[in-house]
Amino acid sequence: MPLDTGLAMKVWHRYAWCRDNGHAQFVEKADICDRFFSGDQWEALDKALLKLQRRPAITSNKILSTLANVFGEQIFARSEIGFRPRSGAPEATARVLAKVFKQISDNNQLDWKRSDMFADGCIRSRGFLDVRLSFNDSMQGEVCIENLNSKNVIVDPDAEHYDPDTWNDVFVTKWMTADDIAVLYNPEDAEALRNREQSFFPYGYDSIQSRRDRFGERFNPMYNGTYDESSVMRNIRVIERQYRLLDKQKHFLSPETGDMRAIPKDFDRNKIAWFVEKFGFRVVPKLVHRIRWVTVADNFILHDDWSPYKHFTPVPYFPYFRYGNTIGLVENLLGPQEILNKVLSQELHVVNTTANSGWKVKTGSLTNMTTQELEQRGAETGLVLEFNGSPDDIEKIQPNQIPTGLDRISYKAEESIKSISGVSDSMQGFDREDVSAKAIQQKRQAGGTNLAKPLDSLVRSDFILARNVLDLVQEFYTEERLLTITHDKMTGESETIAINQPNPEPQTEDEGTPYQEILNDLTLGEYDVVISSVPQRETLEDSQFEQAMALREAGIMIPDDVLIGSSRLLDKKEIIEKMNAQANSPEAQKQRELALRGQEAEVIKTEAEAQNKTADTGLRQAKTQSERVSAAKEAATPPEDNGAAAKQMQAEADIQLEDRKFEHTKQLDYAELNHKMQIERAEAQQNAQLKAEQAATERQIRVQQAANPQPQPSKQGA
Repeated sequence: MPLDTGLAMKVWHRYAWCRDNGHAQFVEKADICDRFFSGDQWEALDKALLKLQRRPAITSNKILSTLANVFGEQIFARSEIGFRPRSGAPEATARVLAKVFKQISDNNQLDWKRSDMFADGCIRSRGFLDVRLSFNDSMQGEVCIENLNSKNVIVDPDAEHYDPDTWNDVFVTKWMTADDIAVLYNPEDAEALRNREQSFFPYGYDSIQSRRDRFGERFNPMYNGTYDESSVMRNIRVIERQYRLLDKQKHFLSPETGDMRAIPKDFDRNKIAWFVEKFGFRVVPKLVHRIRWVTVADNFILHDDWSPYKHFTPVPYFPYFRYGNTIGLVENLLGPQEILNKVLSQELHVVNTTANSGWKVKTGSLTNMTTQELEQRGAETGLVLEFNGSPDDIEKIQPNQIPTGLDRISYKAEESIKSISGVSDSMQGFDREDVSAKAIQQKRQAGGTNLAKPLDSLVRSDFILARNVLDLVQEFYTEERLLTITHDKMTGESETIAINQPNPEPQTEDEGTPYQEILNDLTLGEYDVVISSVPQRETLEDSQFEQAMALREAGIMIPDDVLIGSSRLLDKKEIIEKMNAQANSPEAQKQRELALRGQEAEVIKTEAEAQNKTADTGLRQAKTQSERVSAAKEAATPPEDNGAAAKQMQAEADIQLEDRKFEHTKQLDYAELNHKMQIERAEAQQNAQLKAEQAATERQIRVQQAANPQPQPSKQGA
């Protein structure tokens, strides 16, 4: 684009204002936190003075181990993104959108980039992702998610809310090569910037002599150098500004629902008229906030147009946020870490002075060494001093006693780091051996509560990310595409879905008018973002396998393929396939049939035993009843009856008892006969099967012998 010094100056002055009103203080804090996290915890001047005094400068980096535990908690608590339809949107499309987001996540390796953003937020108090379309791999455009260096993102100083939709503007500054500018923007501006000797603007401390976060730390020269390395040296500062402006834009209005949608700028009058006629929309102008996107390098305007997106591209993460004030986890640990380093250094210094406290030597009293040699060798074991004169001419200086409570200060510093960070010994796995496993688990759960707010803020950032990605998909994923989603990385299970695909079968409306149906149309409907927190896959698999084994031990017959599927074996898919192949083999089927027959015979035997017990019970009941009848006869028979009624009742009871005996004997005989027949039938089938297999084996042996006859011994040898 042509030079536009006025617009470039406007962008530069706004950038300088935002940089000097809040961002510079953040960069200073971020540099200190980065140094402490990496172990560079001493000021250069203090370290030089201690070196001159021959005193140690010890660094015991507790911040790194503490933050490593926090990062582990985040890694083991991943988020799953889903979408819920609203306003009558189809449920099936919501499920497809969740799969599309998973494909975008896998394509951009979002889990790792999300962890890097979380680390930036915990260390520096600010982390950022950038969400936009990329046309590197596809001319249709794909959602691209990248990490941003939080020192290069300048937030609106007047902003006071977490969500970027409430910010007025945001800057993203970066260092680029001339070749990068030629590819992304245009070659003419790149060549002009490549050959420029000095900057047009009065660059400040962060422009020419800025220490940048790279593999190599150096001061950055702007445009000049001994050799022409402009193709590889990133020495051109590019400032990208996204800000909101009021603009009157035409919208489609639905008279039925009242919903409004902005009309894309590439819609001409004929296309707008077609939508009005087809769907009954109305076209209304509306004053809205739109995002303007300007990119400058020096006084060259590389890009100046309306943003194609509904949101700013940066997605922020702030562990603790309080009306524009961002707080990380490292900055509150700086003081205790400094105390710990100084106390440990002082303890080592006291120990060193105890071993070599110094000597008092009268001039000329040493004969076998000089005073310089005594200074170097004065702490050696078995040192021999040869001197003239009185023994009082040489005296060892008595060292100072170790101050009482010096070790308690270092202990308090370590405890302060634990209490401030919320990472206890239980969370780090450093509990005493006498503590029960249940108590350790409860302590870990209680310790996880201290990290609830940083993790909740991460879920908030996940919501903003999913919302922005959803708008990009519904806005730009309008053509037919084939997407491959990997369900299980371990087994390679994947699924290919088609979106925005026309239905080959003709469709007609109620009035008989034909129309073209679009399958999995992502552009239709409104959806809410649903975020659920799940453990990392490795931990989830361990938990699932343990639960499956517990159910198996409890007697619930979990299938073998389900048990192997929940394990962490590398070749689970192949193992399951081999198990299924073995289970469907003829030998396995025969074994299952024999086992089933044995079970049936066992059931028959059990039923017969049950019937036997039932008959015995009935027989005992009949005997008891007979005895009761006899007793009743004797008690109720009058003397003048001569026992006739009693004999009749006794006869009836005997007949009933005989009937029960006969019924019981019949049931026993039937059960025994049936059981014997079942066993004989099973044995006959098994014997027949064994004979058939033996005959087949003998037949195969005869065939092989006929095909390979054995040589006959010669008569001469005999």
